[in-house]
Amino acid sequence: MYAIPAALRGHAFTVADAEKAGLTRRTLQGSRFAMLRPGIYRTSDTEPTLRLHVEAARLVLPPGAAASHTTALRLRGLDLGSAFPLHFSISTWSEIDRAGIVLHRRQERLRPVEIDGMPVLGPRRTFVDAATVLSRRDLLAAGDWFVARGEVDLLDLRAYVIASHLDGVRKARRVAPLVRERVASVKESHLRWDLHAAGLPEPELNVDIVDDNGRWLACGDLVYRRWKVLVEYDGWQHERDAKQRQWDHLRREQLEAAGWRVIVITSEDMKNPWTVVARVRQALNHAA
Repeated sequence: MYAIPAALRGHAFTVADAEKAGLTRRTLQGSRFAMLRPGIYRTSDTEPTLRLHVEAARLVLPPGAAASHTTALRLRGLDLGSAFPLHFSISTWSEIDRAGIVLHRRQERLRPVEIDGMPVLGPRRTFVDAATVLSRRDLLAAGDWFVARGEVDLLDLRAYVIASHLDGVRKARRVAPLVRERVASVKESHLRWDLHAAGLPEPELNVDIVDDNGRWLACGDLVYRRWKVLVEYDGWQHERDAKQRQWDHLRREQLEAAGWRVIVITSEDMKNPWTVVARVRQALNHAA
């Protein structure tokens, strides 16, 4: 059996690339290859990741196209919104009709950054662009994520949104004031949005809790200090070991002994946000 040229492994490639490497069109129809899109292939042992699909799309896009919208988010590592169609932006006039690709024409100059070899629009622009395809709940998660990772300063993001006149800016202007620092996960962002949408007070985020003597008790996810209510998202997918379970029990006992009400929210709970809101509201009302 012939050896697949090393230059074709792990990448998207065109028919011309394959022929240059010594393969024929007929060879590409065999089980050792798979089509990513018309005229673009991969080896069958190369996983068809989002990055590979983006690489394949760039082979049919005009020069200067950069990943944008949810495609930019996903290349950065944030899986929000739909993976497909792929979104790209370009600042030159170009018409393209390719299945699974949306090419956005931009009048202003784009300033992409390179991520894993791919041109991707920056975080401020991506936040506004993503507003055209994401819910406000997911857009808040994107903003929190950018700020928490240090990819954009919180005040800089807000100023950019105020000054911008791009598509999506109306939604972005509604969400940007709610973006916060110190948010630890997308689920925390979603939980924050659900509580905000229900009209509940805004909690402190990932802050230390101490007892009346100043003794440290915990670092809480969403802290209602005035009411002594702590809301925590439990993202564990597997059983904790005995040592971790013991620590969790001790921590909760110490918080409750100090007069705190602890509400633990799981991924299953998040499927019904209004039930979560009702639990938090009840705890706040009881404390008041």
